[in-house]
Amino acid sequence: MTIRYTWQGGFDNAALETLHAEGFGHPAGNTDWRARLERHSLGWVCALREDALVGFVNVVGDGGAHAFLLDTVVARGERGSGIGTALVARAAQEARAAGCEWLHVDFEEHLRHFYLEGCGFRETAAGLLAL
Repeated sequence: MTIRYTWQGGFDNAALETLHAEGFGHPAGNTDWRARLERHSLGWVCALREDALVGFVNVVGDGGAHAFLLDTVVARGERGSGIGTALVARAAQEARAAGCEWLHVDFEEHLRHFYLEGCGFRETAAGLLAL
């Protein structure tokens, strides 16, 4: 079955919360993803198989040249099938169309190959401060 990718498309809050919890290893809560994304995001990409949400990435912008990827996640049973790279490619396309010149991403070491080799990011120096 074909995967359909939507920019700022509709989704079910509970489905996104379940996908996010599975991907990031936390208990599913009651996050109002729709309100959060509409308030803070440049946009988001959903990957849908039939009507089931199987992938997601959030694109946050600074109102200028920079956009940032957050919450890239693919359903466990769909990983390794190219959905993640397609999500990031669509996010980059839409950020470029919105006038952004740079797309940033933070990632854990085990995702280095995915982002640098699979998605074409280049390594840069960055900093992180736990709050």
